[in-house]
Amino acid sequence: MTTATPKRLSDASPEELQELLALIGSSDSVELKVTLPAEAHRAAIRTLGLDPLDAQIRQVFFFDTPDLQLYKKGIAVRARRIQGKTGDSAVKLRPIVPDELSEDVRRSAAMNVEVDAMPGGFVCSASMKGKIPNGDVLDAVGGSRAIRKVFSKEQRAFYADHAPEGIALDELRILGPTFVLKEVVTPPEFGRRLVAELWLLPDGSRILELSTKSPPSEAFQAAFESRAYLEGLGLDLSSEPQPKTKSVLEFFAAELENEAATA
Repeated sequence: MTTATPKRLSDASPEELQELLALIGSSDSVELKVTLPAEAHRAAIRTLGLDPLDAQIRQVFFFDTPDLQLYKKGIAVRARRIQGKTGDSAVKLRPIVPDELSEDVRRSAAMNVEVDAMPGGFVCSASMKGKIPNGDVLDAVGGSRAIRKVFSKEQRAFYADHAPEGIALDELRILGPTFVLKEVVTPPEFGRRLVAELWLLPDGSRILELSTKSPPSEAFQAAFESRAYLEGLGLDLSSEPQPKTKSVLEFFAAELENEAATA
């Protein structure tokens, strides 16, 4: 397995660029992402015409050990309650090389292999996804349902194949919730679906991510068009990426550590 750190394209060797092309060719989709610094949030929301009344509310829970052993091994386990829809769950592994997945896993309808591309970097992930009623997610985080029952048999097997030995799903701690406002727009001058997600952490900090997906065959064209469109709006895409999962996990892990210290 490759390193968990996204590669910087500016530092990439010809061999690494070839690796990117191979990853894109073996993936199901490519998601282009950018996070904006806090001082740019209001301008971006106004410029894109985002309306919070049109946003879908999501409540996200991650599951990990207090010292984030799963995250450190490139594994993310999460469940979401989604306004107006069925909730969902996922076991995500990254980075991965698609050809290293077993044939059964790669062909599963629940599996999605995706290349995430950010300004200056890329990483390939494999997500085993499932649907779960919102009420079942609430029961699990409330303690009346085992955490493992939020995940399908196929997801549990995928977790068992990749998780550190001895860390069972039911032993994981709940890291969350984090509230997310999601809105999808299709600006006429852009011509692609643009997803805006505003992640609201309990300490008042926010993460605003803009993203668009494309099939692998259109990845480079979509990347060029996305950058040109967003920069044309006056948005600064040069700031360091602020990964959502990392920020959320570190916040709640620190909260658990503080609780343990004062207990």
